[in-house]
Amino acid sequence: MCDYNTLTDEEKLHYHQLLLEAADKFGGKNFFLHLLEAIRETSPHPLTTANRTFTMELGEIKWNKVIFNDKLQLLQKMRTGESERQNLLPEESASNYKKVLNLVRTLKPIVFHVKPADKAQGPGFFFQPFEVVDEKTTRLNPLFDALFFCAIPTVKKILNYEPR
Repeated sequence: MCDYNTLTDEEKLHYHQLLLEAADKFGGKNFFLHLLEAIRETSPHPLTTANRTFTMELGEIKWNKVIFNDKLQLLQKMRTGESERQNLLPEESASNYKKVLNLVRTLKPIVFHVKPADKAQGPGFFFQPFEVVDEKTTRLNPLFDALFFCAIPTVKKILNYEPR
């Protein structure tokens, strides 16, 4: 999802609708983009915090399981080739297949709750990090990818996408 130029018009529209709905539930595009900027500025990566919470003035994200740095590093490495393979999982013959499968099994049950600080801004939303297509195909949830990994200009393009 993070390589905007390789997306088809249908994919752009799908991601646009998905991200726009999430942004509306967080208070609008500007609040959503402000959340992304706060996440990108945080070091170390917010997913590795021991208290499983990322808080900023406009809202917070909570999740129910600690994510260790080695899992985060592997996830970042695997997501770069996901769009080419249409799958987060590598080939079963790959040397890192078991590690990646273990990563998916570990992170799959996690639920992220995103809530604005002011309930009048919106109800918030929740999501899981992966979309399991079938037993051998797993993809990153576009919301998870957009919130924690994609470049902000790419997310802006998707949010502002208008079908031809």
